[in-house]
Amino acid sequence: MENFDIVISGAGPAGLTAGLYAGRQNSKALILDKGLTGGLGLEVPMMENYPGFEAISGMDLIVKMKNQTERFCEIREHIMIKSIKNVDDGFLLEVKSIHSLEEKIDKIFAKSIVLATGASHRHLNVPGEEEFLGRGVSYCATCDGMFFTGRDVLMIGGGNSAAQEAIFLKNLGTNVKLVHSGRKLRCDKHLLDLLNEKEIPIILNARPKEIKGNMMVESVLFTIDGKEEEIPTNGVFISLIGNNPSNELAKELNIALDEDGYIITDKNQATNLKGVYAAGDITGGLKQWVVACSEGAIAATSAYKSLEKL
Repeated sequence: MENFDIVISGAGPAGLTAGLYAGRQNSKALILDKGLTGGLGLEVPMMENYPGFEAISGMDLIVKMKNQTERFCEIREHIMIKSIKNVDDGFLLEVKSIHSLEEKIDKIFAKSIVLATGASHRHLNVPGEEEFLGRGVSYCATCDGMFFTGRDVLMIGGGNSAAQEAIFLKNLGTNVKLVHSGRKLRCDKHLLDLLNEKEIPIILNARPKEIKGNMMVESVLFTIDGKEEEIPTNGVFISLIGNNPSNELAKELNIALDEDGYIITDKNQATNLKGVYAAGDITGGLKQWVVACSEGAIAATSAYKSLEKL
């Protein structure tokens, strides 16, 4: 069994910052993530509000953060935490490699835990969405947009992320339309100006009912202003306001959650369970990169200070 001072679940902006701070404080720290380092941060096409950069993509910033964090803290990707238990002097984790064909379970002991598990995409919950995932349906323009150059695509959503991704898709050479269920977009004015400047068609008051196709997506059925209309398309990109908190580990530890399922923390990012801290999108509130980094720094520092008292 391996032993660590601090184990961080999640390698997004919050988790990477927590690992950086934990390692620099001379803690033996480990970051675990069931996917790739970066999480949803990899999907941000461009940021213009992260201090120090006039503009930078999420992918580029994650590469920089990962390289910096790995100098002080080990990162293990594609590791699933199968179970986590509170024991007398810390926490016992059972983990498994997602890519392993064997049912080999490894055990890790941690004196303290930082939950930076983030959140997952909100879905439309309409027929065809799951069926055509990877066959025309995507939640990541940065990841999949290049496959649709010169083709017709719909970006469904009305907030900043949807507007940014629609602009990104337009810059890739797709024929993109932005579709929103409300009567007006909820994005910032400068993004609305860019949408108009790039002549991206905007369809409002359109509620998706079904994604249709054969082997691949061929159209989406909407109710637009109360009337059904089917719009032909080669691809559907979905970017809805809000996410679903990834709180499975928190529930396993009986961590207190708010009514929306986000982890409740104090100003030190401490949860109601001694030795467990939380940071990033899993705590709700303002879901911004800079906030996640701030919370990750506070969580790791608080965890380190609590270990000093042992």
